[in-house]
Parts: sequence; C-alpha cells; structure tokens
Amino acid sequence: MRKNIVAGNWKMNKNLQEGIALAKDLNAALTADKPNCDVIICTPFIHLASVVPAVDASIIGVGAENCADKVSGAYTGEVSAEMVASTGAKYVILGHSERRAYYHETPEILKEKVQLALANGLTPIFCIGEVLEERQQGIQNQVVFDQLAGSLFDLSAEDFSKIVLAYEPVWAIGTGLTATPEQAEEIHAYIRSVIAEKFGAEVAENTSILYGGSCKPSNAKELFANPNVDGGLIGGAALKVEDFKGIIDAFK
Repeated sequence: MRKNIVAGNWKMNKNLQEGIALAKDLNAALTADKPNCDVIICTPFIHLASVVPAVDASIIGVGAENCADKVSGAYTGEVSAEMVASTGAKYVILGHSERRAYYHETPEILKEKVQLALANGLTPIFCIGEVLEERQQGIQNQVVFDQLAGSLFDLSAEDFSKIVLAYEPVWAIGTGLTATPEQAEEIHAYIRSVIAEKFGAEVAENTSILYGGSCKPSNAKELFANPNVDGGLIGGAALKVEDFKGIIDAFK
C-alpha cells in the first residue's frame, strides 16, 4: 500500500538555531497529537546533523533539499549523498523546479543524483511539473512524461519503487495560484498511468505522488481527497508549526 505523506521543504530559510527550534516545536506538536500520515521535513544541509537527533524518527523523517551528482572529490561547496546519509537523514528532494530553473539541472544530472541517493540508502522525493506557458499550451502531460523518462526510466522497477514523486505545477508555487483538485487529480492519474506502463501496475499503485503548489490548511483536505493525490510537498506553510500541522491534519 502506498503511503500518505506530508513533506516540508524549508528552502533557504531559518538559521541553525531557528531550524532546531522549529523541528523541536513540530516534534512536540505531533507527539501530543499523532499524525495520520508520514511526516518529513527537508532542511538546509547545515541543519541536518542537528535536526535529526532533535526529532523522534518514528514521527518525523528528515531529509535534505538536494545532493551532488558526484560521489566525492574536488567539487567545492557540494554535498554528496553519502554525506547527507551520514547525518542520519533518510530523504532527499531532487529535481525541484527551482534547482532546474536557477541551477540548470538537466535530466542527465538528475539521473546521476537519483542513482547516488538510492546507492546511499536515501529515498528521493523526485519533483516534476510544468511552467505556466507549458500549461497554457496544454503540453503538461508531455512535460512530466519527459521529466520522468529523462531521469528515472533507466531504473529497475525495484529501484523505482523506492522513490516518492512530487508533482509541482510551477505556475502555482509562491504565486497564490493553486491547481484545482480536478486539475491535480487529472495529472496525478496521468503520472500513475505512465508509471504503470513503464514499471507495471503494482509499482504504480504503490508509488506515492505528492502535490506541491501552494497547498495550505484551507485547501489541503480537498486536494488530498483525490484518489491519486497522496499528500503534499509543502513550502512556505512548512515554516510555521500551526500551518504545517493544519495540512498534516487534513488526513484525519
């Protein structure tokens, strides 16, 4: 059975002390009122080694927001998948629209990152999605197909089954726009059909596909009610315990 997941992406927010405090406050809130889904927080690299021991691993999983596409070596400023795993983190976000747009991460680069993450025991949260112009042209299905095929189709069914997908309508991130529940369900169902065709119905049925685009407490329940929407990858709302917990509680 696939899991319902609410994952927070802190992006470049919170200094170390603020991040530890946020993690502890969230841990306390979810210890007092147990979540009915898996909860993950993905933090800046410098937070990982401090946040992992600050939370109960049975309640909150911890992940990085990225990792390098190289094993090790003279790559100043980069952080390898092995380094991420050595902190005790279990997840890593890969292919986020901001990484694709600002840092020019190609499908080939992301393919390397996925394989290194898996080799180091990390669960990739792999992001796909179209920009506004592509949505307006009606080519969103082709865009997500190409993103999946370009980075993940070389994997075995066994390795693909270790991945969580996150669909991001890039036009709905930080804009206040949100895909309607019908739009979200339509493309999530399409993504699942692509997985079924490539890796088989069982793998497709067991793959968690999260929605990531201006999800908040006020719309989470309606979005998550869709049969092919298995939770959310949350940006801004993950930075406040009350908001993040409001989204988590959509599964109650």
